[in-house]
Amino acid sequence: MAKIAVLGAGSWGTTFAKVLVDAGNNVTLWSRRAELTEEINLTHRNGDYMPGINLPVDLVASSDISEVLAGAEQVYIAVPSQSLRNNLEQWGNLIEPDAIVVSLMKGVEQGSGLRMSEVIREVLGFSEDQICVVSGPNLSLEIASEQPAACVAACTSGENASRVAAAATNSYFTTFTNKDVIGTEFGGILKNLIAVAIGIVNGVGYGQNTKASIMTRGLAEISRFAVEYGAKKKTMVGLAGLGDLIATSESPLSRNHKAGEMLGKGYSKREVLKRLSQTAEGLTSVAPILKLASAKGVSMPIVEQVHLVIEGKMSPKDIGPSLASGSDSPEAE
Repeated sequence: MAKIAVLGAGSWGTTFAKVLVDAGNNVTLWSRRAELTEEINLTHRNGDYMPGINLPVDLVASSDISEVLAGAEQVYIAVPSQSLRNNLEQWGNLIEPDAIVVSLMKGVEQGSGLRMSEVIREVLGFSEDQICVVSGPNLSLEIASEQPAACVAACTSGENASRVAAAATNSYFTTFTNKDVIGTEFGGILKNLIAVAIGIVNGVGYGQNTKASIMTRGLAEISRFAVEYGAKKKTMVGLAGLGDLIATSESPLSRNHKAGEMLGKGYSKREVLKRLSQTAEGLTSVAPILKLASAKGVSMPIVEQVHLVIEGKMSPKDIGPSLASGSDSPEAE
């Protein structure tokens, strides 16, 4: 049994802790709130984020970060992307120097434009081989209900990727491995932006033709971006790319889809953020992704239109007819 720490008791952190416990590991889940810690330990429930789900009796929660991290061989992090740096600055000296640190997050740091694995490396000073990212078509409530699902664990060290995969594979959840950290991570980040676009047109009332057009053109768009930044093209049509895009774009369980749908119905960005119980990373990642795209000269018309809708500079109903750049010149697929 591996001794594992999971940091963040939201829906995904709690779900992944369950996956790890059900795979036979010794897992401690860190919760910022003492009352949630008590609820998990006494009732084996997380009613705020996972209503109706029974958690394993062997899952232990704690609000003492030093207790959670002591001796942990693998540390899984599931906190909002914009709070990662500040959290790591507080936790850094408590993480075992030889631990594998695993990012469960799907966002880009505003300001720096860094992926979460890059923030981890910069703050902790760990080698690339110690940092792993996990991504895939992973809607937390479905996985917590033990519906069959899969993900990808990516690390520059194949051995460490395999260690994470072994720890996170059980009867209902399978973890595959690759070494394409950039592609796996960008797949998880970028699909959120297209999921917001799909949510917007769904909120407006457009049908399957519009959504299928945005999804397929969106995949081409985010693949161009990811490859330009060093990703392997095949990763973008695997679990971490196309698989995650399909799951997130079509499911009402997706926060990014839900956020887009509210925008499509006329809610402002402020109203959407107020109504969401958890962070929709797609909303916070749009601006830094467009900045990175501009730096490489990558055209991202769909993401640009999502940004305009979020900022109230474009009517949601106009995003459907404007799938391309808006130019009168024909475009090749």
